[in-house]
Amino acid sequence: MKIVLLGYMASGKSTIGKKLAKKLYLNFIDLDNYISEKEKMSISEIFKTKGEIYFRTIEHKYLKEILNSDEKFVLSLGGGTPCYANNMEVILNTNVKSVYIKASINTLVERLVKEKRERPLVANLENEKITEFVAKHLFERRFFYEQANYSIITDGKEVSEIVTELRILLH
Repeated sequence: MKIVLLGYMASGKSTIGKKLAKKLYLNFIDLDNYISEKEKMSISEIFKTKGEIYFRTIEHKYLKEILNSDEKFVLSLGGGTPCYANNMEVILNTNVKSVYIKASINTLVERLVKEKRERPLVANLENEKITEFVAKHLFERRFFYEQANYSIITDGKEVSEIVTELRILLH
């Protein structure tokens, strides 16, 4: 089975993905980590030195490379991945099960404020501005996220509960 998790940053894609992969005896792949390993630099370094257009081009290339592999996996995408190139189309036309990991604006903001240092997109924003930033971004990205085969709401749920729901949903 090939499973692709998508959603906004801090929605829990990687945390849920790792636990789900373990329960299903599948490999877990984080697309950003995969790109960093292949390019031998961090995502923020790629953005700084080569720019966003370069990043989105290689992101598309590596996404297709993973999806077309014979490997079975749980793949966690970057928050913007479904919204660029024709990535969502590629995902929908590949033999994978895609899941939108959905969290409310309040949940996302709460997590982002805590993880601000590790999140370049919001690191320089004042806490009061993060809500507006997330709301605007989600509005723009929802169209892509909602094309996933399935969606699961994570608000107020433990990771183990979400993983159990996903296992039922995907089988």
